[in-house]
Amino acid sequence: MKTNLRWEKEIFSSTYSIYSNNQLIGKLKDKTFSQSADGELNGKKYTFRTKGLFKQHTEILDKAENKVIGEITYNTWMTKASLSFYDKKANWKYDNLWSTKWSIFDSAGIEIKYSGLSKKGQIESNSDDPLLLLSGLFVTNYYWQMTVVVLVAVFVPIWATVLN
Repeated sequence: MKTNLRWEKEIFSSTYSIYSNNQLIGKLKDKTFSQSADGELNGKKYTFRTKGLFKQHTEILDKAENKVIGEITYNTWMTKASLSFYDKKANWKYDNLWSTKWSIFDSAGIEIKYSGLSKKGQIESNSDDPLLLLSGLFVTNYYWQMTVVVLVAVFVPIWATVLN
């Protein structure tokens, strides 16, 4: 089954809106300062809860059952991630140097391709699994946020030194 979706996000918003044929079918919303996000797609609801300080990972909860159903682990260089839930395992990776294309794939032939910048993008998939589709956006958003944190940590001390 071929799935083509479109996502949008306002510049300072914490919510991704997901559309199919111009119809809103889902959202992924960060909870500010809580290291978690809520996602909903085609009626399925999940919570992504990030834990850890230096070696972070994200638990995935099924909101209907209120239990942990999976986990996302990240690599050190913020270029790959591993997803595991139920009896499935999948991989996430950037597909280009500019971080404007990324994908999820597994050994069973699932392939989800994402593209976009900070405000809008596309999703092309041979799966309609809501958890996989939301996870791809979540991991990208997580890495974009971590990039901002690293840039602030590097440049604030430099700016403070220059201004003194």
